[in-house]
Amino acid sequence: MSTITASTEPTVDSFRYVDFGTRKVMQAWMKRESPEPIPWTPMPKALRDSRLCIVSSAALSVRGDRPFDSDGERRNPWWGDPSYREIPAATRTGDVHVGHLHIDARTVEKDLDCVLPLARAAELAAAGVVGDVAPTHFTFMGYLLKPGEFLRTSVPAMMARMESEDVDAVLLVPV
Repeated sequence: MSTITASTEPTVDSFRYVDFGTRKVMQAWMKRESPEPIPWTPMPKALRDSRLCIVSSAALSVRGDRPFDSDGERRNPWWGDPSYREIPAATRTGDVHVGHLHIDARTVEKDLDCVLPLARAAELAAAGVVGDVAPTHFTFMGYLLKPGEFLRTSVPAMMARMESEDVDAVLLVPV
């Protein structure tokens, strides 16, 4: 049996860039939120016949594309960039920049599939588990305390692109 040591465990500090008072307010706020029902929509066809799209909250951008606004979040920890980025299906480790301040970018730089499993999706399509992989996938900054603009602009735009690419199923990868 192997033992995981502290040096190899991935760490996530959701409160990395907030002061002590903000941390306490946010932790108390999280405890007060009541769970809401999760909307469920049955698949209209089998996964083996479906085109799959992946959406990750890892705030990735293809190198050369506009990165997410991490500086804005550093200046105001209550703000998160409400935009999204399109990631081509052929993107692999080394092709992206990590703009999320609350995950360890070194892990993503070693294996993109830990936050955006494009290579695994291609393997599933080749094995016939999914019908096809969409040509475009999406990432956004998962740390959005005020998601209004994201929900009004980014989500509909991503959905329209998915519809134009005949996407049947979406794999959500929260980080």
